[in-house]
Amino acid sequence: MILLLSLALASCQNTPSKGGKVSVDEFEKLISSAKNVQLIDVRTPEEFEGGHLTNANNININSSDFEQKISTLDKSKPVYVYCLSGGRSSSAAGFMRKSGFAVVYEMPGIMAWRNAGKPLETGLAAPAKKGMTTDEFNQLVTDKKYVLVDYNAVWCQPCKKLIPILEKIASDKKDKLILKKVDADENADLLKQKAIDAIPYLELYKDGKLVWKHQGFIDEQTLLSEIKL
Repeated sequence: MILLLSLALASCQNTPSKGGKVSVDEFEKLISSAKNVQLIDVRTPEEFEGGHLTNANNININSSDFEQKISTLDKSKPVYVYCLSGGRSSSAAGFMRKSGFAVVYEMPGIMAWRNAGKPLETGLAAPAKKGMTTDEFNQLVTDKKYVLVDYNAVWCQPCKKLIPILEKIASDKKDKLILKKVDADENADLLKQKAIDAIPYLELYKDGKLVWKHQGFIDEQTLLSEIKL
């Protein structure tokens, strides 16, 4: 009896009943079992058209009517929210909780969903984005100098904050380092192959070989200390 109770308790704790951040697999189970699911994609319409979860409703967090559209949702029922890598959905979830929504679940993002091999729907107007091939990427990072690759996106605030730091380092170390930028939205297949599920993401190459990597924002002093150039 004690064992059964312990297992039941553990099962309940695996998926928080009051919402919060859950894994891709947990998120999939939750939305598949929900009736009239309130599934919200807070990315831009262009991102949404390029690939989204089935039954998702696009409410762009950066649009002027975001708060008004969110207010039309039922606060008494669970809301499931996601973006590309978790940053915007976290902000949206925070706003919804402050606004009185009882249960808000957050998924790591489309990048993690895609990397897990789960299906996406695309809009009829979705542009065909070939992106960079593996061979093209290998050519990109093959150089006598060190190559610092910055995986980013135009909507990513930490990425924007990191840009001047990377450009300054590239300028200061131009005799031994070059900076290359890879747009995560334009190169989704490449990021999937490399199992990158969050940005900003940095990689340092020497003679085409990966020698250092980092996920998330990093300040100039720490970056220089770690790459040792």
